[in-house]
Amino acid sequence: MNKLILVTNDDSLHAKGIRELVATAIQFGDVLVVAPNKPQSGMGHAITITKPLRLEPYSGFQEIEAYSCSGTPVDCVKLGIFEVLKRKPDLLLSGINHGENSSTNVLYSGTMSAAIEGAMEGIPSIGFSLADFDSDADFSATKEVAKAIIPKVLKNGLPKNTSLNVNVPKVTFKDLKGIKVCAQAHAYWEDKFDSRLDQFGRPYYWLTGKFSDRDQRVDTDLYHLKRGYATIVPTHFDLTNYTVLNDLKYLDNEGEF
Repeated sequence: MNKLILVTNDDSLHAKGIRELVATAIQFGDVLVVAPNKPQSGMGHAITITKPLRLEPYSGFQEIEAYSCSGTPVDCVKLGIFEVLKRKPDLLLSGINHGENSSTNVLYSGTMSAAIEGAMEGIPSIGFSLADFDSDADFSATKEVAKAIIPKVLKNGLPKNTSLNVNVPKVTFKDLKGIKVCAQAHAYWEDKFDSRLDQFGRPYYWLTGKFSDRDQRVDTDLYHLKRGYATIVPTHFDLTNYTVLNDLKYLDNEGEF
């Protein structure tokens, strides 16, 4: 019996990245696509609760069953599992994202939130991202990385509550050094806002800024990406900082306010 693979993304059904991922995924099983009908980058783990969700058949993948969703990437995962499949797939793939999701970018990423949602449902899940925002980016190296990872995950599974955050540098496949399993770098955005006025004289803002990588460790995703490696960061949704639990015991209160 063929493996069942659910594919989604955050760049929409119309992005080149998801087409390249589907073309790769069909080599390993039966594919169902449920993806947003418009770009949903930066949505993080958002879900739609204030308006109706629409799900419509989509013929853009020819013989592959596909649906266009009006909601977020996480909405797509939920609808794909509970309304379309009526069961959990053997694997969930998200991407290929136009732009990397390394370091703390993972917190904002709709691509990785879809994969993390899959892990929350107990499904082996992988998010793929390429460090190239071009709408016509060359995904050949990322496809080869996916071909190396997907069958191994289908065979061996993943640890409970864990998804894989896979990032690929902007290099040709010939120049790709390999794949490294590593830690997420501690880096962040130094945010700035570009303040402007509209035609009515009302202020509005565009978020800008630059990415600050001050993490000097030699086993992080940013370290290896800069050196031409694809990276795999095992990612989970438990945000507890276990290292400081005991340090904060002074905040415990047995009802004595």
